Amino acid sequence: MKATFAAGCFWAVQAEFDLLHGVEQTIVGYTGGQMKEPSYEDVLTDTTGHAEAVQVTFNPHAISYTQLLIAFFQAHNPSTVPGERYKYRSTIFYHNQEQKESALGFLQELKEAKLYDLSVKTTVVPQSVFYKAEDYHQKYYQKQEVSQR
Repeated sequence: MKATFAAGCFWAVQAEFDLLHGVEQTIVGYTGGQMKEPSYEDVLTDTTGHAEAVQVTFNPHAISYTQLLIAFFQAHNPSTVPGERYKYRSTIFYHNQEQKESALGFLQELKEAKLYDLSVKTTVVPQSVFYKAEDYHQKYYQKQEVSQR
């Protein structure tokens, strides 16, 4: 099963999801925009409409979608808007109606709990075409740890 999240720079978010038992694969890439086959340089311009995102393949018998939502919100502050950097927005891209309902319900609970100083800015939208980012972006933090040794 797949889930897709955007929470700012995709490197840190991918590293967080990679730590979870039940996550089988993570891929960083671009989604939510109009341009076909965008490159990192294209997305940097903030004119393509894409967000830097992480697509998570998970085993729903080992980890629930709600547990992924918890990890997503622990990986970033959803009450901040990173200036004019649209590619760094906080968005949940749902793959089916069940994910949509879970995400919207979870967001409502967050807002009611007032865990953040400001209002939660996370949006919930249908998944669109996901374009895999360039290889040098995949598992970026893991590559940096290896090169530091």
